[in-house]
Amino acid sequence: MRKKSGMIFVLSGPSGSGKTTLAVSALNDKKFSGKLERSVSFTTRPRRRGEKEEKDYFFISDLEFRKQLRRQKILEWTRYLGYYYGTARDFVDSRLENNKSLILCLDLKGADRIKELYLRNSCTIFIMPPSLEELARRIENRHRETSEAEVARRLRLAKREIASSDRFDFCLVNNDLAQAARELKRIISRKIM
Repeated sequence: MRKKSGMIFVLSGPSGSGKTTLAVSALNDKKFSGKLERSVSFTTRPRRRGEKEEKDYFFISDLEFRKQLRRQKILEWTRYLGYYYGTARDFVDSRLENNKSLILCLDLKGADRIKELYLRNSCTIFIMPPSLEELARRIENRHRETSEAEVARRLRLAKREIASSDRFDFCLVNNDLAQAARELKRIISRKIM
């Protein structure tokens, strides 16, 4: 694969760790304007009110998703709640070739795949909750109707994810959101400014 000039920042961490909030904070920072973008993914789920094609997602059918997989147009993918989600290869490559950097929130498998494909142009960042107790509180607050069994399932998954955090380039503990956002922006600045 030829050298790209942009960077891919992959944020991973347990559900409730704050990775999406931190990504939005970085994307909204004026110093990254024109340099950092949110990656637009494929999804097979229906479009929600207010979502825009090619801005929020590339909305495609299950059949088209499988076709894109066969054509190797999807870098990494997952199935969640019955729908497929995947990172669009052409979108990523076109941004990198034009010296744009991207930020993605992915699971561990997706982070590994991006690192494998874009070793020199990727930076993986694990977002660590301050404790499992705090993570449980965040999950319960975020999904008020979440059953105890679902919270327990998410915490078991979080333990497995946390055990893999040492394979990431950086690990940020999100104990204080403002501080974690500053740390994330420092990492991004060092890589793209």
